Amino acid sequence: MELKWFEDFLSVARCYSFTRAADERHITQSALSRRIRQLEEWLGVPLFDRKTYPVTLTPEGQTFLATASETVFSMSHLRNDLHQRYSSRTSVLRFAMLNTLSLTFFPDWIQRLNLQPNLSYIRLCNQKPTFAEHISTLHSGETDFLLTYAHDAVSLIHQLAAYPMVQLGRERAIAVCRPDSSGKPLYPVRADGGPIPWLSYGQHTFFAHALAQMLSKRPLPLEAVYENGMSVNLKAMVLAGGGVAWLPLSLVHEELASGSLVRADDSSWDMSLAIRLYRQPILQNSQAEQLWLRACASETANAA
Repeated sequence: MELKWFEDFLSVARCYSFTRAADERHITQSALSRRIRQLEEWLGVPLFDRKTYPVTLTPEGQTFLATASETVFSMSHLRNDLHQRYSSRTSVLRFAMLNTLSLTFFPDWIQRLNLQPNLSYIRLCNQKPTFAEHISTLHSGETDFLLTYAHDAVSLIHQLAAYPMVQLGRERAIAVCRPDSSGKPLYPVRADGGPIPWLSYGQHTFFAHALAQMLSKRPLPLEAVYENGMSVNLKAMVLAGGGVAWLPLSLVHEELASGSLVRADDSSWDMSLAIRLYRQPILQNSQAEQLWLRACASETANAA
């Protein structure tokens, strides 16, 4: 049993709709339905009458509603209380971030901020499978900071508009593939060419959203042959010669320099991305405040 099952249940009960509840919970409808089924299996009773429209609670669901509400409220209150007590005497900095940024950007950036010697430690939240769930870490209070890519074409980023933000840099995502024996792209990206074996991010990651927008305006004869939500895993498949993938330049610059990977296209297919740090409106300890101030100061210095 997981607390998020209770939260999912309450959202569906409140919205009378799995679709609206999925939007509210920042997850897919299939994921929400699966978690509600898991809760029903755990309880051993159906909670919703899915034959009605809008969706209604079963008698067992009505009975469970009060308990679920009390449980979520009590656990959320307890978590916040314990966190505030803990944060008041420690220097824990909670981060959520996209996996690629945790590998390519974050280690050097956090060292440049020079937070030592007072910094205690940094805790990275568990990786999330979807971009919406990364965003939800701020909504739920699971994290103090969210480090993410941003692009105007990705509408989900607008859900973060109410949170303080500083832009830390820029990144490019480029199409890459293995070279052929003459050093040219093994799978050239051309709108007028034949099918291109495409290593896809799937549907719900940041890059999946960004690519979907770009490709809707500039279609390509892409044929998905592999799907993985993590750039580093797609990179491994590209190196093996599996096809073309759009990868952050910071992740493949060494391979491009050595010639083990090449651009599959010209630069007109590049995606220009911002790297942003979002934070909670109220930070829980002085170390978090110090980090934010230094992050803002470093960005001001870079802009100058």
